[in-house]
Amino acid sequence: MKLFATELKGKTVMTEDGQILGVLEDFIMDTRSGKIGSILVNPAETVEARLFKTDAQGRLMLGFRTMRAVRDVIVTEIEPQH
Repeated sequence: MKLFATELKGKTVMTEDGQILGVLEDFIMDTRSGKIGSILVNPAETVEARLFKTDAQGRLMLGFRTMRAVRDVIVTEIEPQH
C-alpha cells in the first residue's frame, strides 16, 4: 500500500504490542536514501517521554524499522533512541 505522508499525519501511533505512543506529527528523512529515519510523535499522556529521545518541542523522536497503517492507526516497530 502506498500513501502520502500527509495522509499519515495526525494518526495514532502504537507499538505492535498495543501501547499507544501518541499522534504522528512529522517525519525525519534521509535525503540521500529517501528513507524515513525517524518519526516525530506528540506523546500520549500515559507515555514516559523521558524514556525516549525528544526534540525541542517535546515530541518523541522514534527510529523505526517498519510502519503500517491500519485504518486510523499506525502500527510501528520502534527503536527507542536514548
